[in-house]
Amino acid sequence: MNGLKENNELYNFSNINKKNLKVLLVYPQYPNTFWSFQSILKILNKKAAFPPLGLLTVAAMLPKEWDLKLIDMNVENLKDSDIISTDVVFISAMIVQKKSVKEVVKRVKKLGKPIIAGGPLFTTGWEEFIDDIDSLVLGEAESNLEYFLNDLMSGNVKKIYEVGEFPSISKTVNPRWDLITMKHYNSMCLQISRGCPFNCDFCDIVKLNGRIPRIKSKEQVISELETLYKNGWKGGVFFVDDNLIGNQKILETEILPAIINWQKKRRQPFLFNTQVSINLADKPELIKLMVKAGFTTVFVGIESPQEESLKECSKYQNENRNLVNSVKILQNAGFEVQGGFIVGFDNDSPRIFQKQIEFIQKSGIVTAMVGLLTALPKTKLYQRLKDAGRLTKESSGSNTGMDLNFLPKMNKDTLMEGYKKIVKTIYSPKEYYQRVKTFLKEFRPPLRKVPKLHLYYIKALFASIWYSGIKNPGKKYYWNLFFWSIFKRPMVFPYVIGTSITRMHFSKLYCES
Repeated sequence: MNGLKENNELYNFSNINKKNLKVLLVYPQYPNTFWSFQSILKILNKKAAFPPLGLLTVAAMLPKEWDLKLIDMNVENLKDSDIISTDVVFISAMIVQKKSVKEVVKRVKKLGKPIIAGGPLFTTGWEEFIDDIDSLVLGEAESNLEYFLNDLMSGNVKKIYEVGEFPSISKTVNPRWDLITMKHYNSMCLQISRGCPFNCDFCDIVKLNGRIPRIKSKEQVISELETLYKNGWKGGVFFVDDNLIGNQKILETEILPAIINWQKKRRQPFLFNTQVSINLADKPELIKLMVKAGFTTVFVGIESPQEESLKECSKYQNENRNLVNSVKILQNAGFEVQGGFIVGFDNDSPRIFQKQIEFIQKSGIVTAMVGLLTALPKTKLYQRLKDAGRLTKESSGSNTGMDLNFLPKMNKDTLMEGYKKIVKTIYSPKEYYQRVKTFLKEFRPPLRKVPKLHLYYIKALFASIWYSGIKNPGKKYYWNLFFWSIFKRPMVFPYVIGTSITRMHFSKLYCES
């Protein structure tokens, strides 16, 4: 077990029946964040945006004879009876779920059950949980879960399992979709690759998944799509890759052609969205393949329109290019571009707030996630600020939080007020619908099969008219866009309804706070 850390165990695992082990897998609750869409999920008859892909994948790697139950606390309540009736609790989470994690851990410990923890939160911040978790399985399950399971069978479980390598994902198994109720989720998730070739200093992906993108085989990807299809899923699929185009050659020559053929065979049951770097705009052939495969939306880390700030955070792929033009290339090709933006860099001056507003409006990036810079554990930024004595506390991981965890160069009150100015401006009715129109003028979606009419489409239309066209004080901007689309670009009318529904979430998150 080369590379494994050893500590004394907290729980005597020798006393439990390993052959028919009852395992409760718990996915903690998210706070209301940019991506939670809590305000609009009810309209879509959904309970959560995405399922816990990591936990479902781990479940598929556990012994087949074990009795597994999964509780996603974003979908259903975790009851004491769930905990009491199990032998061991597995928990996985991201940093933003930390508050819920601590509440779950407290409840489980009170009821005397052992806890096994893994996932991003624990991999980069295990020190905070060392006294309360019985065993921490850090990093990727493909590298270390086997060691834990072997020790569990012998009753000699260690405190920490960590192997200092990034495993091949060529043998990653299909997730256990049978452990969830798919209809509760707005979108399913899959993963083609892990890792990102870039090394932005605020990002923890290099620590979690490395810089060399590891990619699944085309057979694996098609098998996972087929499994979703056979389980009855007919909605959207989010490829959760850190950067889908990190390994362009294999993606372009093997994966995408296989997906295109599968979609054609199955009469295109899925539409996809994913995360990419802005240099996708430089790859016309790759763009064509992605659109043909069914990708409709890409999230891009723009971060800042200011070159000095991009240099500061090592966002080299964004430097020395016209970022607005790059966005429009992707929109013209048939993608809706969502963007991530950050304020609070050392090179940011008070002028950055208006620059961000102007860039977002000009680019037509409707879904713009603007956040305060945060120093995530184990990142280059974290270490740099720690060495300079500027860290004040650990990050909450929230993308909409108003609390800094470091001392900024800019006056803190100025930074906070400037941040609030950005989000309240870009999600106010006038600027928001103006930006939607800017996007739709550039957007050239390909002709695709018309989806079947579902009840939630009708509900969405009436909700859009009621909340945005009648109740909202900025309803004139909504109706302007509504009728512009009907008479000038009827093909994109569904996007008018969709974006107006989405704004309900952003409005409550930013404008009503």
